[in-house]
Amino acid sequence: MESEEEKEIKGKVHSFAGVIIQILLLDIVFSLDSVITAVGMAEHVEIMIAAVVIAVIIMMFSASAISNFVNDHPTVKMLALSFLLLIGVSLLAEGLDQHIPKGYIYFAMAFSVLVEMLNLKMKKNAKKPIELRNTPREEETKN
Repeated sequence: MESEEEKEIKGKVHSFAGVIIQILLLDIVFSLDSVITAVGMAEHVEIMIAAVVIAVIIMMFSASAISNFVNDHPTVKMLALSFLLLIGVSLLAEGLDQHIPKGYIYFAMAFSVLVEMLNLKMKKNAKKPIELRNTPREEETKN
């Protein structure tokens, strides 16, 4: 589960421009599926372009807050990865002409998010364990 321990992690130092370029490339890659979906749904190219630009701007401004939250709660990261796996399996099934009702997928995701919210709330409200210290008698036996 989640641990309070912190380990010193040494990594590469990246330049600011390099990080921005990586973020932009990831935004573009992960926005492609949205763009493809938008092409199939929207009739006006201007609306599609505006929607993608607004989505990228929102992602850029909220990236650090979301990143900090996910780094503080590793179980949320696993939940997000499991959602990607669930969507991938669903897309694979659709490609093989096996229809999975979207309601099942949305219910599974909503239920998982609800359980994770309860876990986070429970952890936040949990009392810290009592730290035991040595009694004077134990101190004497050590010396």
